[in-house]
Amino acid sequence: MTDRPLTGKTALVTGSGQNIGRAIAVRLAQLGCNVVVNGSSDAAACEETAARINAAGGQALVAMGNVGLAEDVARMAEDARGRFGAVDILVNNAARRPHKPFLEMTDADWDGVVDIALTGAFRTARAFLPDMVERKWGRIINFAGMKAIKGYYEGAPISAAKHGVWGLTKALSTEFAPHGITANVISPGQIRKETATADDPKRTASIPAGFMGQPDDIAAVAGFLASPEARFVTGQMIAVNGGEAT
Repeated sequence: MTDRPLTGKTALVTGSGQNIGRAIAVRLAQLGCNVVVNGSSDAAACEETAARINAAGGQALVAMGNVGLAEDVARMAEDARGRFGAVDILVNNAARRPHKPFLEMTDADWDGVVDIALTGAFRTARAFLPDMVERKWGRIINFAGMKAIKGYYEGAPISAAKHGVWGLTKALSTEFAPHGITANVISPGQIRKETATADDPKRTASIPAGFMGQPDDIAAVAGFLASPEARFVTGQMIAVNGGEAT
């Protein structure tokens, strides 16, 4: 594989203003991608990600918007096509993870999580898959999470939404594999925020590797899944968690 195997490709990474999303966006730029940076509120953070993409040799476009809103997704798609022609790699990283006891949850609490994590993944895939089908090449990378897979205390909406994302990913992998498109899920373990200077000892106790992951650990796996070398990997969930039991 060449140093920049994704030269000429364009990626859109939702929730890429910080942490895992930012690390993935920069990693894809290092692999040769143009990158559409997305966030719902913190434009300054997204501009910082764009600056890092440019420094890595890529071209960046900031497309602010909430993937939970159909009109925002449509506008993001229009902006991406207007700048780069099409999106070849879709990374659905955006999510909300509020804690609230189930019996205190309102419809708005539920919808606010599911609309972003699950329906947002559906809407972005629907928006960008036609271009991937036309080009006979594409990558969709969705996100789950350990607590989402085994149950999330006071987090029923995110557990339900992420289980749904896993189901959506398996369906997409089957339907679109004949078109040269892969769809996979990354399930991160306990990842240290980019602003943290040390691991949390209470959290590392359950990790066999003995340390928390960093955003770059997730970005490395995303970079592989987006690469031509991952053409035969589809419909899979890859846990990146230091060996922690799921």
